[in-house]
Amino acid sequence: MASSHRGGRSGLLRLFPGFCLAALLVLPMAAGPALAQVTHTTVTDQMLLNARADAKNWLTYGKDYSNTRYVTSKQITAQNVPTLVPRWVYQTSGPIGSFETTPLVVDGVMYLTTPFSHAIAVDARTGKQLWRYEHKMTATPIICCGPNNRGVAVAYGRVYVATLDARLVALDQKTGKAVWDAQVADPTAGYSLTLAPLAYKGMIIVGNSGAEYGVRGFVDAYSPTDGKRVWRFWTIPDTGWEGKWSPTTPEGDKLNRELNKEKGDFAKYKDSWQRGGGSTWMTPAVDPETDTLFIMVGNPSPDLDGEIRPGDNLYTESMVALDASKGTYKWHYQYVPHDVWDLDAVSPAVLFETTVDGRRVKAVGHAGKTGWFYIHDRATGKLIRRSDAFVPQENMFAQPTPTGVRMLPGANGGAEWSPVAYSPDTEMVYVLGLHQPMWYITHSAPYEKGKLWLGSAFVAIPGEDQWGTFTAINVNTGKFAWQKKMPDPLIGGALATAGGVVFTGGDGTGNFYAFDAKTGRELWRFQTGAGVNAAPISFEVDGEQFIAVAAGGNAQLNFKYGDAVFVFGLPKKP
Repeated sequence: MASSHRGGRSGLLRLFPGFCLAALLVLPMAAGPALAQVTHTTVTDQMLLNARADAKNWLTYGKDYSNTRYVTSKQITAQNVPTLVPRWVYQTSGPIGSFETTPLVVDGVMYLTTPFSHAIAVDARTGKQLWRYEHKMTATPIICCGPNNRGVAVAYGRVYVATLDARLVALDQKTGKAVWDAQVADPTAGYSLTLAPLAYKGMIIVGNSGAEYGVRGFVDAYSPTDGKRVWRFWTIPDTGWEGKWSPTTPEGDKLNRELNKEKGDFAKYKDSWQRGGGSTWMTPAVDPETDTLFIMVGNPSPDLDGEIRPGDNLYTESMVALDASKGTYKWHYQYVPHDVWDLDAVSPAVLFETTVDGRRVKAVGHAGKTGWFYIHDRATGKLIRRSDAFVPQENMFAQPTPTGVRMLPGANGGAEWSPVAYSPDTEMVYVLGLHQPMWYITHSAPYEKGKLWLGSAFVAIPGEDQWGTFTAINVNTGKFAWQKKMPDPLIGGALATAGGVVFTGGDGTGNFYAFDAKTGRELWRFQTGAGVNAAPISFEVDGEQFIAVAAGGNAQLNFKYGDAVFVFGLPKKP
C-alpha cells in the first residue's frame, strides 16, 4: 500500500479576538462534530462551471475556471477589514518545507496539502482535522525548488493529489483513503508534479515539473473514475521545435542571438527536443464557452545553455491554447524564444475582458518573469497590449558570458509562479513582483539522468538590495493604478474581493496584508511568524465570510518555515 490515512489528530490552535498570536496557549481540543456529521458535498461539473458566482465555496485552485481569484462576498470591506482577527489556526504538524497550498472549501470542509504531497481535510468552522492522507513516495523525489504542493482538485466524490514522485492519486472525499494511484511519469528522470490538478468535464488535468533535469514536458488528462489517461499534449514538439529562428521577442526586443551559428549547429543537436524541458508548473485556466485550455510552459532544458538546443525551442516560455476535450493545439504565443535566462512563463493564465478601440474583447493575461503583464485576444493569441514594467529591468536579453552579466529581472522574475488576482469591479490585475539583481555566468555541462542540468549559473549579487512590488495594473491601458514597494521579493499570490479589498502575502517577514483595491492604501496586516508564500482564499460558513492563507515559508528565497493555515474573520459577536 503506497498510502496511509488517519483521522483524529487535530493540529488545531484556537484563537480568540483580543489575544495576540505570541501570547496564545494551545488549548485542549473541544468536542467537535463527528465525521459522520460533516457534509462532504460531491462537487459536480455544474458547480465548477458556476464557481465564479459561488461566494460560499472555493472549488478550484484559481477560484473559478478563469483563475480570477475574485470573490463576490462583501462582508469584509475596506472599512471593516482593520478589525479582522484570526478565528482559528490549523497546524499541520509537518512535514516542513515550502508551504504553497491553496486550500479548497466545499460546504464547510477545507481540503489542503502540505509539502511532500500529503493531503488533509478539516472542518472549516473549527479547524478540526477530519482525515489525513500521508503520501508514501515510491522513489526519492528529484526536485529543484522545494518539496512543493500547491493544492488539490475536489470533484466527483474524490480528492485528487499530484505528487512529487510524479503520481496522481485519487482519494475518497469522505475518508481520505486512496481509491486509485496512477504513475504519470518517471521520477528517477527528474519528473515531479507540484501543481494543483484541475477537474474539468469529467477529466483531471495535470502537468509536470522537472525542466531543470532534462525532461520532456507535457500536460495530461485522466479519467476521474479509474486514473486512465485520456490524452497527452507534449509541450516540447518532436517536429518544429526550432520554430521561426526569431531574432527578437514578438514585441521587437532584440534577443542578441547568433542565428547563423544556431542554424549551423541544428543538425548536430536535432534530437535536443527529447530533453527539451518545458514544465507546466501551474493550474491552467479554461474557457468553457470555447472549450479552450490555457497552459503556461516554462523554461527549456538546459536552462541557460542555448548552444546545445539551437532554435526557438517551442513551446517553452509560451502561453499555449489547447482544445480541452482532445488536448490538441489551437495557438501559442512565445514570450522569449530560445530563452537562456530562465524567464519561465509560469504564473497562471487569467481570463477577463478588456477594451480595445472602444469595444469589449475576451482576453487572457499572464504576468511574466520578464516583468511585463501580457494581455492577449483569447480566440487568437494576438497580443493586445503589454503593461509597463512592474519591476526594474536592466540588460534585458543580454547574453550571459563566462565572466558574468548583470541582469534584471533575475531568474526568479519579474513574477514567479505567484497567481495574480483580477477584480471586475476595478478592472485591475494585482501582481506580485521580485527585484533580485543577478549575475548570469556561462559554462557547459553534460546531461546526466536525474541530475540538475542548468548549463550555466545565476547568482544573486552580494550586497545589492532585494525587494518586492505589489502592483495594480489597469487591463484596459496596461498602466499602473498603484504600486507598493515591499520589504522582500514576493512569492505567494493575491486575492481580490467585492468588498474592495485585495489581500496578499509573499514576503519573508511573515506579514499578511490587506490593501484598498482602488487606491493601494494599506488597511491591515497580521504577523504570522513564517513566510506567507501561498495564495489566500475567501469562503463563507454559516453566512459568515472568512479569509484563509497558509504560512509556511519558501525554499527558493529561504523564507522562514512554518506549518500553519490561518483563518481570519471579523470579530465574533458575543
